[in-house]
Amino acid sequence: MLRERGFPGCEVFDCFGAGQQLTQVTFGGRSWREDPDLAAAQFALLPVLRQLHEIRWYLAEALSLPAAALHDRVRTAQARTEALAAGTAEELAALDVGAYRREVGELLGQVSDLLRRPGAVDRRGADLMGRDLRRAGLTGASLRGAYLIGADLRGVDLGAADLLGADLRAADVRGADLSRCLFLTRPQVEAAHGDVSTRLPDVLERPAHWMR
Repeated sequence: MLRERGFPGCEVFDCFGAGQQLTQVTFGGRSWREDPDLAAAQFALLPVLRQLHEIRWYLAEALSLPAAALHDRVRTAQARTEALAAGTAEELAALDVGAYRREVGELLGQVSDLLRRPGAVDRRGADLMGRDLRRAGLTGASLRGAYLIGADLRGVDLGAADLLGADLRAADVRGADLSRCLFLTRPQVEAAHGDVSTRLPDVLERPAHWMR
């Protein structure tokens, strides 16, 4: 296992299928491994396509949530994201993916606001590294982009907390209930320390290292 060999980041990384699309669709089945001249272009475009594929993940989740008032806008964003991801190498290189991510993020924020309880704690972008958060009242909180590195969340029920972009590296989520959290991804879960009692959304598998 890569984790035991000192490479946990390799297990955490997830391209959300962008690598396969880059090779098979954008470059028509050609890879830098067989054609080294493609290396620079493919390496530059992978982060762009990965972000688009991650956005697709969030939008698909948004459509599965009880936020019907925004579903039409989410579907429109979903179609646009699909079209952008299917673009040529030149189109992807010209895309300001950061600006597009912020645009979609605003829509996802509106979905989040509909689903989280009024008056819930807002800790967007907060530095919570290494903090004991077991009594911080984070049920349904906005933790978007929060730094939760090494934070103690043991046994915490986060309810419908928004975890989009939250940094969960080495966060202790043993016994925590993350099953209703919004916009939680596999890389975030892989980066955290959980156990067999940690509850996850049905779409996410329990990491192997949580079982040891």
